[in-house]
Amino acid sequence: MSNVKNPPAWLGVMGGGQLGRMFAHAAQSMGYNVAVLEPAADCPAGQAANRLINAGYSDAPGLDALAAQCVAVTTEFENVPADSLSRLAQSVFVAPNAHGVSVAQDRIAEKSFFVASAAKSGVMPAPHKVIDSDAAIDAIGDELLPGILKTVRMGYDGKGQVRVKSREDVRAAYESMGKVTCLLEKMLPLAYEVSVLTARGADGASVVYPIAENVHRDGILFTTTVPGPNITADCAAKAQRAAQAIVAELGYVGVLCIEFFVLADGSLVVNEMAPRPHNSGHYTIDACVTSQFAQQVRAMAGLPLGDVRQHSPAVMLNILGDIWYEGEGDDVREPAWDKVLALPGANLHLYGKEEPRRARKMGHLTFVAPTLAEAQQHLNAACAILGIAA
Repeated sequence: MSNVKNPPAWLGVMGGGQLGRMFAHAAQSMGYNVAVLEPAADCPAGQAANRLINAGYSDAPGLDALAAQCVAVTTEFENVPADSLSRLAQSVFVAPNAHGVSVAQDRIAEKSFFVASAAKSGVMPAPHKVIDSDAAIDAIGDELLPGILKTVRMGYDGKGQVRVKSREDVRAAYESMGKVTCLLEKMLPLAYEVSVLTARGADGASVVYPIAENVHRDGILFTTTVPGPNITADCAAKAQRAAQAIVAELGYVGVLCIEFFVLADGSLVVNEMAPRPHNSGHYTIDACVTSQFAQQVRAMAGLPLGDVRQHSPAVMLNILGDIWYEGEGDDVREPAWDKVLALPGANLHLYGKEEPRRARKMGHLTFVAPTLAEAQQHLNAACAILGIAA
């Protein structure tokens, strides 16, 4: 196992957000040092890392400094330039590689990949069409409407997405987005959404976590419940097999999250993927033998992948900056964490962001319990304390 990178080696992270922060915590607990490259001086990952390289994601000296320091580099968000990952890969192991990230950061490439791999994964994406001109709008088939118009790049947490019912709606939305290339996806009869967290090592071995069921509000993940309470055993197994087929077909190394739609008739549709740990996988820190971040460390360090067994039912709640405000005013006060942490099974994770802003992800709460019903009950109690409509 000559490819194993043992502690106290340095592991690098592109990006300074909360995912990088939680990666640093996991890596340091295993004895590694962590270097983060991020243009913002005060960032969540930089607070936890052993070294912060203050540089832009395309800054050549910064990239070279990261590569010189580290034995392996990963990314904590998908919008890191693929060219930067390619540059790093000339001198250091990079997982995921530029190809995997470039597919995930472009909706057209992502949908094309899903279609091409459907023979092995057994699932297809929603019907869709590239919208890159007025002529493309004129040619939209009736079967694609109503739909959702999405920007091809840089969309997350509901940003860059508009629901459309007619060609006129598409035209107006396309113009409002500055006529950047978009993708129109048919709106399907969605019953609920699930995400499948998987990890693959450089040796081709892969593991897959239990199915997580997600609820969104205003395009932002609100809660994740694991195990998913609605999905059937057959559908769950199909989603897990599909995820492992996709990660293998992509030749991916690292942690990958794939979101699926379960439709009203019980069928499965693949939606999108994130080439990194995912918000819906945060429950693994408190409810699984190996967290998604420890798994990321293992994959990039060439270590055996960890046990994905879930030891406790769990419900995760995203904490947004809104709860620091009372009503619609601008007065800020600290939430009642003492009351929340008095609840059984409460695990609080705050991301070190100094300024709470409405709709900004500030942290998350995970409740673990002997039963899913108990975990949900305690989460509802926390929502009441924090003034969140459950």
